[in-house]
Amino acid sequence: MSESAEVVVIGGGVAGLSTSRALVELGLTDVLVLERSTIASGGSGKTSGVVRCHYGIRSLAAMAWHSLEVLDHAVEILGAESGYRRTGYLVGVGGSNRGALRANVAMHRDLGIDVDLVGHDQARELWPWARTEDFADFAFEPRGGYGDGHQTAQAFATAARRGGATIRPGSPVRALEMAGNRVVAVRLGDGQRIGAGQVVVAAGPWSSSLVGPVGVDLPLRAQRAQVLLVDPGRPIAGVPVFSDLVSLQYVRQEGTGSLLVGDSDHSDPEWADPDVYRERAVEVELARSIPKFQHRFPGLDAARLSSSYAGCYDVTPDYNPVISACSVEGLWLCAGFSGHGYKISPAVGELMADLMCCGKSRHTDVDSRDFRWERFASAEPLLSPHPYVGAGQMR
Repeated sequence: MSESAEVVVIGGGVAGLSTSRALVELGLTDVLVLERSTIASGGSGKTSGVVRCHYGIRSLAAMAWHSLEVLDHAVEILGAESGYRRTGYLVGVGGSNRGALRANVAMHRDLGIDVDLVGHDQARELWPWARTEDFADFAFEPRGGYGDGHQTAQAFATAARRGGATIRPGSPVRALEMAGNRVVAVRLGDGQRIGAGQVVVAAGPWSSSLVGPVGVDLPLRAQRAQVLLVDPGRPIAGVPVFSDLVSLQYVRQEGTGSLLVGDSDHSDPEWADPDVYRERAVEVELARSIPKFQHRFPGLDAARLSSSYAGCYDVTPDYNPVISACSVEGLWLCAGFSGHGYKISPAVGELMADLMCCGKSRHTDVDSRDFRWERFASAEPLLSPHPYVGAGQMR
């Protein structure tokens, strides 16, 4: 017996499940989510989960600000915890990026984001074990912090199910089925056909291979991203997330006794197969990462590496997402988050559902045209007017 749904969402990560939650809240209850493995088994489950509003693109900053409210109050809004921990978020820049920092902070304040420029004394109070003299300026968001990708995905799933959506793990989609220029069904790996009024492709780095055969060029590549887990060698608590745009790294607490250290240097990306890639750091990578950490945190001289892991970003040419219709009727693209997806995920789902149901964003400070699929073919990349030298992908 054939099956069908008004909307089929491909992908059970934070983007697909957030979209499903937003769709049911707008009244589209016949929503089916198909996940190839288990909920958050892709990039969502390996995200570092940093929560910040610090972007150079106005729409992204606004989306992060709107999303923060949902992550912070997930139990009340979604019905389950997101894992959000409010620690604050500190970003430091060198002299060449001072103007960009100040321009971006001014834009953030215009959006209503809670952020201030802070001096070296306050930065040292926030991170007493850090070397700060090679920074020119800092900004601090008191409501920044971090969350848990798996918990957040499950919270979106809770809200979506409550509204009537069905979520089916272990259901890999093999192909899209067309009638003329319209998508009408999906085919699963076991051959099952599921009819669809509309299809949302939110499959991370696997999205391109799904839409390519129906004539949609979605320029995505999987970029391997590694994370180190570090024992700081001393009790350390209450420190904010620290984005170091001089050494190009970021650091946050992980639980009560560890630090999570990520790389912000995308100048030489490692492109990967999202199904087969190295999931641990190797010696050459540690030889780059450890000296950066030691330089920045001389006060943690007893720190040691505990472990490492890696995931894959789904990266577009401009390191910004596609949240858009495309050339195929009934087919919607929600992918290419390039490492930004977790912190904006509540607003991503809202924007995708708004475009499908109403044709425009509910948030007047989020311009949906920024994320249109057509921008790549027309050579109109989404770029910050105030990018950071050396860290341009921090959009």
